[in-house]
Amino acid sequence: AIILVHWLLTVWGCMNHMLPLSYAWGNFSVFAVGIWAIVQRDSLDAITMFLTGLLLTVLTDIIHISIFYPSHGYLSDANRFSLGMAIFSLLLKPVSCYLVYRMYRERGGE
Repeated sequence: AIILVHWLLTVWGCMNHMLPLSYAWGNFSVFAVGIWAIVQRDSLDAITMFLTGLLLTVLTDIIHISIFYPSHGYLSDANRFSLGMAIFSLLLKPVSCYLVYRMYRERGGE
């Protein structure tokens, strides 16, 4: 559910070309690692990499949104929706990190 929600929000965040391709590449590569963590339920490395990737995308999302958010100018409704979904995804990531950390602990992580 974590991957599906963030995937959908990232797709909506990338609808308009307000954010650069590095935003999409960073988030979608973390989702690929998350799928790996789902497939290999006994792998501690997969869930560790997924948690690390989520934490890193929190930082990179803050940088992307703060740099590419238009300071003055007209924002269309589509641009406003796209940036809103990117911000909403960013706000949900700490909750996702906590849930992934609980999965990490269940798999035997310290």
